[in-house]
Amino acid sequence: MSFIQGLILGLIQGLTEFLPISSSAHVQIASELMQVPGLSDKNSATTAFVATIQLGTEAAVLLYFAKDIWRLLSAFFVGIFNSKKRNNADYRMAWYVIIGSIPVALVGLIFKHFIETTVRNLWVIAMTMIVFGLVLLVADRIGNKEKSIKELTFGSAMLFGIGQMLAVIPGVSRSGASISFGLFAGFNRAAAARFSFLIGIPAVLASGLLEFKDSYHNLDSASLSGTLVATVTSFVVGYFVVAGLLKYLNKGSFVPFVIWRVLVGIALIAMLSNGVIAA
Repeated sequence: MSFIQGLILGLIQGLTEFLPISSSAHVQIASELMQVPGLSDKNSATTAFVATIQLGTEAAVLLYFAKDIWRLLSAFFVGIFNSKKRNNADYRMAWYVIIGSIPVALVGLIFKHFIETTVRNLWVIAMTMIVFGLVLLVADRIGNKEKSIKELTFGSAMLFGIGQMLAVIPGVSRSGASISFGLFAGFNRAAAARFSFLIGIPAVLASGLLEFKDSYHNLDSASLSGTLVATVTSFVVGYFVVAGLLKYLNKGSFVPFVIWRVLVGIALIAMLSNGVIAA
């Protein structure tokens, strides 16, 4: 992997990780189009690369939400040891983040091998890009978008978690699916995105670290430098994307992202059908 290839893949990861358009899909498509050595085929080096650059973007969201995370963690541990502090809104929110993280953790562990070997296919990605783009459109249209993040309950947190769980299927988009379920539950766009990012922190960190531990040795010396460039780039770009998206969602809709998903899905089907790119 060259410096330029690492830079491009890092930019793609940083730009797409938090947008509801699936970062894993875009990184896989770009790797195939550029024929990146070691990544343009199905092997464990691909797993190591994706896990590493995801940790880069996750570091960005950790930095952006650092004050919130510290506040939630403090309230959680104080509440664990002091029952009088359990009426605190931050204590409840910390539990909602944990609850929202459980479904994807269970499904990811149970179906890990199946997901990595069978489902990670560009035909699957093409279909999920279109289908879940339309799901996001419907959610954005019919959700009443009145609830704030302070109105979370056990049930709505679990609903967000079920949405995130679907993102184990390549092309679905972790943020896109969980945001869609949040919109269906009546949350406003910014609240849905914010909670989606929060429940993604434990899920992405855990899966990224586990996959990195099991597969980092499959990255050869030529890939290591490119992976480092991609990770640093994804961190920097990802930070600004998180901030920009939350600001945009105070007034903007998800329609532009839906259009992009559908166009990418159609283009991918065309390329696969004409042998431009291999599944």
